[in-house]
Amino acid sequence: MDERTREHAAVLVEWSARVEAGDDVVLSVGPDAHELAVAVAEELGERGANLLATYDSGEVTRAYLRAHDDEFEAPDHERALLEETDVYLSLGGGRNTSATADVPGETRQAYRSARTAVREARYDTRWVSTVHPTRSLAQQANMSYEEYREFAYDAILRDWESLAEEMDRLKELLDEGSKVRLVSSGTDLTMRIDGRTAVNSAASVAYDSHNLPSGEVFTAPYGTEGEVTFDVPMTIRGEPVRNVRLEFADGEVVDHDAEQGASVIEEVLETDDGARRLGELGVGMNRGIDRYTDNILFDEKMGETVHLAVGRAYDACLPDGESGNDSAVHVDLITDVGEESRLEIDGEVVQRNGSFRWEDGFE
Repeated sequence: MDERTREHAAVLVEWSARVEAGDDVVLSVGPDAHELAVAVAEELGERGANLLATYDSGEVTRAYLRAHDDEFEAPDHERALLEETDVYLSLGGGRNTSATADVPGETRQAYRSARTAVREARYDTRWVSTVHPTRSLAQQANMSYEEYREFAYDAILRDWESLAEEMDRLKELLDEGSKVRLVSSGTDLTMRIDGRTAVNSAASVAYDSHNLPSGEVFTAPYGTEGEVTFDVPMTIRGEPVRNVRLEFADGEVVDHDAEQGASVIEEVLETDDGARRLGELGVGMNRGIDRYTDNILFDEKMGETVHLAVGRAYDACLPDGESGNDSAVHVDLITDVGEESRLEIDGEVVQRNGSFRWEDGFE
C-alpha cells in the first residue's frame, strides 16, 4: 500500500471527521476505493469506533434507476440508519465517472426528491466526502494514473492548520460585509451576504467543512442580480457542460444558456423553485490544486476560481432558526478569476486577477 494512502486515511479520520472511541461510523466505499477503505478501517479500529461498511457503485445505481418505474418511495430504512450514525465517511472511487449518464433526467429528479430526508439525516452526522485516486478519475482528468496520484495527494495532504489561518482572513471580510460583486469576462454579478456567516472550509467538521480535500471559503448569498459565465469545463450528472451563462433578477435565474450541456442545466433548474436561486458563493484557496480535473471535489477548491451553486444553502451559513434557500439539488458551477477579474466586498477589491490583497502580486 502507498504510504500516502495511510496518511490520507489518518487525515480523514483524525483531522476531518474527528472520530472518537465509541462513535458509530458508516463507511461508504466506491468500487475502486478498496485500499483507502482498508486504511480507514484500521484507523477506526485503533480509535475504538464502531464500523459499518457499505458499497456505493454508480453502475449499481444505474441498473436500479433504469429498471424502476419512477414512483420512488422515501427510503425510511436508510434514513433510520443515518439517524443512529455519528460519522458518515464517503470514499469515492468509481470505475466509470459517467455510469449514470443514460438515466433519464426525470428519473434522476424523482429519485433525488424521494431521498430528501436521507440527505438531511446524513447532514446531521459528522459527514466527510473524499476520493481515492483511481484510473477512472485520472482518465477523466486527462492525466496518467501516476501523475494523477501525485496531483491528488498534493491537494489532500496539506498543512490544514496553516491554510485555515489564511482562509480566516477572507472569512472575516465576508462576515463583516453586506454585498459582494464579481466582475470578469462575461460576468458582472452582485449578491447580498449581510446576516450570513462564511465557512472557513479547512477540511474538518470542526470548521463546518465536509470535503477532503477542501480549501475554500463559502457563504450563502441572496438577492442576486446580473449575469455570470462559468467557463470551467465540468461534468454534471454524467454529461459534459461548457460555458454556462446564467442571468439573475430578483434573486433567481431568469435566463440561461450553455455552449454544451444546456439540457442538463435546464434539468437542474427545473427540479424545484429553490433550484433557480443561489445556495452558495465559494472562493477557492487551495493552491495545491493547480489544474482542472473535471471533478467538483477538487476543481471548486482551486485557487483563482470562484464557484456558485444553484439550489440548497448550507445551514452553517445561516442564523439560528432561519431557513435559507431550500432545494433537492446543490449544483456547483465554476468560473476562472485568474485574469481580468476582481472580487469586491462593499466596493473594496479583495481579490484581483487571482491574487488576494494580502498576497504578493496584488495590484
